[in-house]
Amino acid sequence: MERANEIAPLSRLFHFTPNQDNDLLTYIRNGYSLENVAKNLTNTPLTPAVLHILLALSTEERHGYGIMKQVESESQGKVKMGPGTLYGSLGRMMDAGLIRESDKKVDLELDDERRVYYKITALGKATLAAELERYREVVAVAKKKQLAPSSFAYGL
Repeated sequence: MERANEIAPLSRLFHFTPNQDNDLLTYIRNGYSLENVAKNLTNTPLTPAVLHILLALSTEERHGYGIMKQVESESQGKVKMGPGTLYGSLGRMMDAGLIRESDKKVDLELDDERRVYYKITALGKATLAAELERYREVVAVAKKKQLAPSSFAYGL
């Protein structure tokens, strides 16, 4: 009973109920749950990997290596996603319904038949739009405060 009393105030903050398959504890331990983000149960930010993958898939279907190269290109080389991060994220994103395997067939003369192409879903597009709006709001606050890297109050 004590655990339920501790979780109840947090569950209101994060729109969880205490018995919702330990989603709140998952949130606390892992910082987010793609399933809950996809269901719009939280205002939790996407991880950088998920955000970059959705951005890469927002314009066209891509295979894993193509996603890695697109992320690297769009970030001007600042983000280099390894296969573990990429394929782990892709699996979780498919489970959450943000992306799916594409029906796209490869041209065997130009591509490897083993490559799996991925496509963003309507839910993935909505999730990306919501995340970009969240970023717009954060940037608006920073602009309103006239923040620049050299103007932080803590003097770093």
